[in-house]
Amino acid sequence: MKNTLLLVAGIALSLSAVAQTTSQTSLTVEPMSPTPTFRVNVISRSVQAVNYRHRSGATKLDFAGINLMTLANGQAQVNSKRGAIEIEAEFGNLEKPTTFGNEYLTYILWAISPEGRAVNLGEVLLGGNHRSKLHVTTDLQAFALIVTAEPYYAVRQPSNVVVLENVVREDTKGTTEAVNARYELMERGGYIPTGYKFDPVVLNAKLPLEFFEARNALRIAQSEGSEQYAGESYQHAVELMNHADEYATRKHIDKKPLIAVSREAVQTAEDARAVAVKKMDEVRLANERQDSSDAQAKSQEQADDATRQKQQAQSDAAKAQAATAQAQSDAINAQAARAQAESDATRARTDAADAQAATAKAKSDMADSQASAAAALSATQADADQSRLAAQQAQLRAQQAETEKAAMRTKLSDQLNKILQTRDSARGLIVSMSDVLFDTGKYSLKPGAREKLAKVAGILLAYPGLNIEVGGYTDNVGGDAMNQTLSENRAGSVRDYLVREGVSTNSVSSRGFGNTLPVASNDNSAGRQRNRRVELLVSGEAIGSPVNATTGSLR
Repeated sequence: MKNTLLLVAGIALSLSAVAQTTSQTSLTVEPMSPTPTFRVNVISRSVQAVNYRHRSGATKLDFAGINLMTLANGQAQVNSKRGAIEIEAEFGNLEKPTTFGNEYLTYILWAISPEGRAVNLGEVLLGGNHRSKLHVTTDLQAFALIVTAEPYYAVRQPSNVVVLENVVREDTKGTTEAVNARYELMERGGYIPTGYKFDPVVLNAKLPLEFFEARNALRIAQSEGSEQYAGESYQHAVELMNHADEYATRKHIDKKPLIAVSREAVQTAEDARAVAVKKMDEVRLANERQDSSDAQAKSQEQADDATRQKQQAQSDAAKAQAATAQAQSDAINAQAARAQAESDATRARTDAADAQAATAKAKSDMADSQASAAAALSATQADADQSRLAAQQAQLRAQQAETEKAAMRTKLSDQLNKILQTRDSARGLIVSMSDVLFDTGKYSLKPGAREKLAKVAGILLAYPGLNIEVGGYTDNVGGDAMNQTLSENRAGSVRDYLVREGVSTNSVSSRGFGNTLPVASNDNSAGRQRNRRVELLVSGEAIGSPVNATTGSLR
């Protein structure tokens, strides 16, 4: 789920059909508030969830209004039956959703799982005396219930305009320990891009609400780039809206076909918006991967340049040292030649000076020996200094390399932790996936799991040389052989999906451990849920941990 919404400014769609219909009759209309200005991002919120026991019968929940609508209230009867859970809800004191902004036309009832997955259960239509009723079903077993204001009925993510939350009563049946479900909300104004003029919608009493939801959905889809990134679906939504406009402008309005085509336009526009958002996310991820690759190439080029410069400096120093040694040798030879010439001249002038010359020669030879010894000592000292300097430089380079590996390890851990729970260990980084990413007793990945793994794969591709070991674990429910097979299949599914997303098959392996390595007690449901997991051990020289064969648990 994206952390920042990329919104593309669009041109406001014509409201000619609404204007024509309004001009035909003098109906009372309700103008909405001026265009709101809000930040466009995704925020989080927590609410209590209840785990309803399978086929445990009916129980009741209350609803309470929060800061935005404190007088709102409600009650729900939750009936756990075979195969599904039925929810009968009734709400009171609900204000018109347009109170919160031009784009809000309806209310939606959501079920929120403990992992934060939001499921659209249905539209809450405002009835007489500001009361509403809704009868829906869900296949979730543990969930919380909230009501939000939305621009149309087919939204996939709740807005943060939360008007009602469930309240667990003392007599509510379920697990004795309530779970805090943390989920993401689209902030108010998130459906309107910065600088986009969202003209107020004028509600006409003779036209159904679905007609205005369709117009809202189409404008929002256009503002999020659907024309560019989901052109075929968007154009189909435009055609459906044109049909709705045609029904709306007739002298005698037949609401049944108008509602049908309007709802289809809403769904088609929402599909186009979702495709556009996904494609823009893919473009952003591709750009991030390219930027990472470019940065790595540039870093390698800089390292190569530094190595070449160092080698050139060493070569220049060696040449200078050789030139100095040659100059010293030439000086010694010249001195010896002068001494020999003086000795020959002295011997030619007088035989008496032979003894003196011999003595002088002996002194000269002694001086030469001392000079040679001094030169040899100096050269030995220089070699020792050079070796010591080289050792110090090698130690500094090793320390710098370890520092860089530690920084990359921390960066990789932070990136992975934003998607799945990640912790550091002596073996490497351990990325944990809970069993809710698989259907019970199955090993096929749910869409939410594939989305998270796709992001994980994108991150891992930016760090060449990593080794990924996938381990599957189960609780002690069922036989050992069945649990061993299930853990192997789940680990294999994760491994195969990472390979399909571009991770090298030589870099990823999988192994099942069955119920042999629990991390919590199997005596209660909470402990068993923790034991049903898949873990990814990420290691490698690039992040400062050696790549070794797995001989046991990934921990």
